[in-house]
Amino acid sequence: MKERLDLKSGGHGETKFHCVTFILGADLFGIQINFIREIIEFDGITEVPMMPNFVRGIINLRGSVVPVIDLSIRFGRGLTELKPSTCVAILSLPGLENGYSDVGILLDAVCEVLEIPEGDIDPSPSFGSSIRGDFIQGIATINQRFAILLNVQQALSVAELSSMAETVAQQYLSDDAEVL
Repeated sequence: MKERLDLKSGGHGETKFHCVTFILGADLFGIQINFIREIIEFDGITEVPMMPNFVRGIINLRGSVVPVIDLSIRFGRGLTELKPSTCVAILSLPGLENGYSDVGILLDAVCEVLEIPEGDIDPSPSFGSSIRGDFIQGIATINQRFAILLNVQQALSVAELSSMAETVAQQYLSDDAEVL
């Protein structure tokens, strides 16, 4: 029998994993609620040239430019198909220099806000998942369906995403120099 994931055991009662669940493709996912700033309707996106393919573009959120990540592509799957239920979750992630960065992620649909007892969360599987193991915080069963609980700080590492964008930009600039 597998051991359960024990993130933080409390004294009087079992701690709970507070999350928002959502659909991406055919799969159910969860993200810790403390990272989610808000969820907005998808209302278009401005594509930005020379970005990694999983950066779908940017949106204007009350005067702030927010990059939007396509999690499906980030997880090595295909492009997220835009549907009437598509929305953007705005996450506030620990960023560079002790600040926070807002990042949007495309979701096929939002399901519900849940409190999952941490004793009901299994550790990340070492095989059988199409997502990098370090992107997964654990697996829970919700309504007889597996839900992948994301480790948002790994899957959407601001430092890693910035590094990737910089590499793509440098590659593009060096390709331009060769053309001249």
